[in-house]
Amino acid sequence: MENNKQGRNNTVKIATVFGGSGFVGRHVVGALAKAGYQIRVAVRRPDLAFHLQPLGTVGQIQTVQANLRFPWSVERAIEGSDVVINLVGILGETGKQKFHNVHCDGARVIAENCKKSNASLVHVSAIGADADSHSVYCSSKGEGEKQVRKALKSAVILRPSIVFGSDDNFFNKFGEIATFSPLLPLIGGGKTRFQPIYVGDVAKAVALAAQGKLEGGKTYEIGGSEILTFRQCMETLLDHTGRNNAFITIPFPVAGLVARLTDWFPGAPITRDQVKMLKTDNVVSQKANRQNLTLASMGIKAKTLTSVLPTYLARFRVHGQFNKLLLPEVEDTNPT
Repeated sequence: MENNKQGRNNTVKIATVFGGSGFVGRHVVGALAKAGYQIRVAVRRPDLAFHLQPLGTVGQIQTVQANLRFPWSVERAIEGSDVVINLVGILGETGKQKFHNVHCDGARVIAENCKKSNASLVHVSAIGADADSHSVYCSSKGEGEKQVRKALKSAVILRPSIVFGSDDNFFNKFGEIATFSPLLPLIGGGKTRFQPIYVGDVAKAVALAAQGKLEGGKTYEIGGSEILTFRQCMETLLDHTGRNNAFITIPFPVAGLVARLTDWFPGAPITRDQVKMLKTDNVVSQKANRQNLTLASMGIKAKTLTSVLPTYLARFRVHGQFNKLLLPEVEDTNPT
C-alpha cells in the first residue's frame, strides 16, 4: 500500500477502521460508505467480516488482517490512509485480550502509526474513562486516551455512554434474562444513571469527525436524549416486551462477592470490575455540556429509546412479534 497522498485531493479518500466488524463498527462502516470513503476494515479475522460488504458499493469495502499485538500489521493497515477510526475495545478480559493491551498499548500503536503516515485519527473511548479510576476498564480507557494525545494531539476522542441498538449487549442481555428468570437484578438498587445513545447516532458522530467537521484535539462526550437510572432502563425494557418481572435489589458488596466467585468463567453474567463501574454514573459531564462538546453541538438529534427498542426487542415478548402492545409509532432507525 504505497502512501501517495500528494495529488490525491480529487480522489476518493481512504478510511481505515479498526474494530469495524463489531456492533458499533458495522454502523460506522455504513456511515463512512455513505460519505463516499474507500474503506479498509482492519480485523484479526477477515474471513468473519464478509457481512460488511453489502454496506457499500462493489469494491468500496475491503478487509485487511491486523492485530494490535503486532505493530507491523497495524502499520500495514494504516499506510496510505487519510483517516483512521479506532473502535477496538473489550468489556471483559479473556486469554490474551487484556484491558491494558487493548485499550492502552493498542491505542498507542494506532496513534503512533497515524502520525507516521500523516493520517488523522478518531479514537472512540467511553464516558467514565479515567486513568485514576478504581475500575480497570475505565482506567485503561483513560490511559489509552493519554497515549493517543501523547502521540497525536490533533486526534478527536469520542466518549459515548452505553450504546443501544439491535445487536447491543445491554438490552438484549437483560431481555434474554427476563425470558427465563422471574426476577431482574438491580445492582446497588438500580440507582446508577445512564444516558443511552443509539448506535446510529454514534456512527454519525464518527463520520463527522472523520470528515474533519469536529475540532481536532478535543474530547467529546456523547449521550442520548434521556438520562435514566438502571431501574428505569429495566422498566423500559419490560414495557416494550410486555413482561412483568419483579426486581430484586443486590447491594454492591453482595454483587462484588458473587462476581468474585464467577467472573473467572468465560461469559460470566457480571465481573468485579463491572460492579465497580456501576458505582459511578455514566452520563455526559457538566464540563462537556459547558464547552459544547456533546452530540447536540454536532447538530445530531439523538434518537430515543422508545423510537428504537420496539424494532429489536419483539423476540423477547411472550409470543414474539405477535404480541399486541400499545407502542408509539417507530421512527426510521437507518443509521446512515
